[in-house]
Amino acid sequence: MKTTLEIPDAIFRRAKSAAAERGIPLRELVSEALVEKLRTRAGPDKPWLKAFGKLRGLHKETADINRIIEEEFGQVEPEDWR
Repeated sequence: MKTTLEIPDAIFRRAKSAAAERGIPLRELVSEALVEKLRTRAGPDKPWLKAFGKLRGLHKETADINRIIEEEFGQVEPEDWR
């Protein structure tokens, strides 16, 4: 797919130079960079994402805890608001 991007001059020159040093077209360097960036996006920077789906089964426990909190602390006397 063809597209148009606006790249700051300094970054463009560095990318063009890096591509020339590797002997590859700029489009290949940009494609590789995008693939790498997208691959690492949910990788080691956010290890909690791997376990995120495992918390789905805790809905009942969360509801129970919220109910207990409401029962214990739901009735606040007006004099306690100060």
